[in-house]
Amino acid sequence: MTQPEWRISDRAVAYDVALASMEARVADIRAGRAEELVWLLEHPPLYTAGTSSKPADLLQPLRLPVHAAGRGGQYTYHGPGQRVVYVMLDLRRRKQDVRRFVSDLEDWTIRTLARFNVRGERRPGRVGVWVARGGGREDKIAAIGVRIRHWVSFHGLSINVEPDLSHYAGIVPCGIAEHGVTSLVDLGLPVTMTDLDTALAETFDEVLGAASASPSVIPSVIAKGPSLRSG
Repeated sequence: MTQPEWRISDRAVAYDVALASMEARVADIRAGRAEELVWLLEHPPLYTAGTSSKPADLLQPLRLPVHAAGRGGQYTYHGPGQRVVYVMLDLRRRKQDVRRFVSDLEDWTIRTLARFNVRGERRPGRVGVWVARGGGREDKIAAIGVRIRHWVSFHGLSINVEPDLSHYAGIVPCGIAEHGVTSLVDLGLPVTMTDLDTALAETFDEVLGAASASPSVIPSVIAKGPSLRSG
């Protein structure tokens, strides 16, 4: 059994740089040249457009740079104060079930938030993690969007620690207009990025654990895998 490498970038990483790095690492993992990687980082302020994004959901196209993400899902925001977690795992050495993998990412997020006494919840038909605010109000605190290539995952999840939530006004986040967004600090919790990183590391094994030493052999036509919608 092997554990993934963990990497933390202290400075904001340009989106195109991050995407190229993920692409190269996924190829190396598939070829057996590199270990799995969990990469924790922040981006400068920007919007990403998933493969299901709708032009009408980009409400303010000149507000921030917009990048095609290549992952499943619609528009989302990334920026300082938001922890982005790119998860490059070899699902041939884990569970070869894409929907289960997305569910595991949600579970990992929920367990991480619980370390700060935040009750994160799933919602049917809405990938991601939500917080009930009372009076029927629900706000999203974490988004999930992945792509699987030959059973190696990339992209991943993002958790709002203390981002500028006003930038979400430039899009319909994940195509869902009827609910809002929140962050740990918006909920009144003085959580730092380091606090969150520690919680992510402590809860990872509870859900995703270590990989087996060698991958399973499956037909390549199946191993290409789909993109999953982000929420």
